[in-house]
Amino acid sequence: MKTRSSQANGTRDLRRRAQDRLRVGPTLPAPLPAKVDRVRVLQELQIHQIELELQNEELKQAKAEVDVVLEKYTDLYDFAPIGYFSLDRLGLILEVNLTGASMLGTERSHVTGRRFQLFVAPASRPVFQAFLGNLFAAPVKQVCEAAMLNASQEVFWADLEATPAASTESGSEWCRLAVIDVSARRQAVEAQRRVEILAATNRKLEEEIVRRQASEAALAKSELQTRRLLQEARRLQAKLRQLSHQVIMVQEKQRKQISRRLHDEISQLLLSINVHLELFTKLAIRRPEGIRRSILPLRRLVEESVQVIHRFARDLRPAMLDDLGLIPALRAYISDFPRPRSLKVEFTADPGVEILNNDKRTVLYRVAQESLANVVKHARARVVHVTLSKDRQGVSLEVSDNGRAFDPVLFLNSAWGERLGLIGMRERVEMVGGHFEITSAPGQGTTIRAQVPFAKGGWSRARRKGSA
Repeated sequence: MKTRSSQANGTRDLRRRAQDRLRVGPTLPAPLPAKVDRVRVLQELQIHQIELELQNEELKQAKAEVDVVLEKYTDLYDFAPIGYFSLDRLGLILEVNLTGASMLGTERSHVTGRRFQLFVAPASRPVFQAFLGNLFAAPVKQVCEAAMLNASQEVFWADLEATPAASTESGSEWCRLAVIDVSARRQAVEAQRRVEILAATNRKLEEEIVRRQASEAALAKSELQTRRLLQEARRLQAKLRQLSHQVIMVQEKQRKQISRRLHDEISQLLLSINVHLELFTKLAIRRPEGIRRSILPLRRLVEESVQVIHRFARDLRPAMLDDLGLIPALRAYISDFPRPRSLKVEFTADPGVEILNNDKRTVLYRVAQESLANVVKHARARVVHVTLSKDRQGVSLEVSDNGRAFDPVLFLNSAWGERLGLIGMRERVEMVGGHFEITSAPGQGTTIRAQVPFAKGGWSRARRKGSA
């Protein structure tokens, strides 16, 4: 607004310009002296007319400038990149720019006078209603996001920013609302979220692929291990079949030996006794005085038969082992078993070994019996040490010689049929929960060690603890 001083200055300036124009303009004829006042009034009127014309020109110029500015700001308002709305407190649309009408997909004339809520999606109307209430309750800027509907009922998302305003003339409340289309941004966010979900899914798929590859590798390894175990089982089955055949052959061989010994030794002795009895009968009839002398060969044959039967029974199952114990049975066997004169056998034993039950004593006896038989057959040794010792866990039997050595690994091979006795010893010891081992080296001879626990499986547990 112009101040009073500026208005006065403008009026004086306007009057001065009117006077200057009047001087250069057409002059009136010299008035009559009687009409001096009339001429002065006429001049004043002319000056006032000129002032009005000047004011009219300024007003036209100002109007042209205002029209230019109005047109410029109208263009800025209508063609702004966001929609502008003027709403009252009920949401009635008072004004809208072209962009806002274009967002709603209709003409401006069809938008003005309608409630803005009609263009808000039903799901977002409670949010918009709260937004509008907060705006007029507190005169501060409010912001919210809502789903909008255009005339074709297509949904788009928009950011709503509103500032309250008041009319100075009517005093009614209204607000300026800016509507910014953020559908592209929402789509970008949604696309980014989907990309992240896809990336997470891809990571899970990659992890699943890695896990499945590991499972497949483990399965392939398991299948390979299974095939190896199957091959090993087949090999062991073949070995067991071969061992069974060998056991049958050994049993047949033992039966043959038993039959031969019964035929060659006991039968011959009994036949000899029978012959001597017949001679003795004839002699007793002819020469009764010679009975004492003729009975002596018969007695020797009976004694020899008894010894053969005792030796035969001892080989099958020594009664001394059941009646007297392991140490007397082994001592008797060592003193009587057939061996070369050059072979010396030394036997030492701890009396505490007799605490073992009968089955375990039998196992140790058979191991010692088979070991000594192998020494005589294969070792060509000069000295054999047989030792029975006792410790906390059980009883140990060691049979060591200074004879020829061999590879201990070979006795596990089923193809080595000549060493079936070694395998039998191992099976006997392991059957009662013990441990069997062979050490043999050139120049050091061979040592066979059988360790039997007091409790069933006790030695195996102790060995596992020690090895662990």
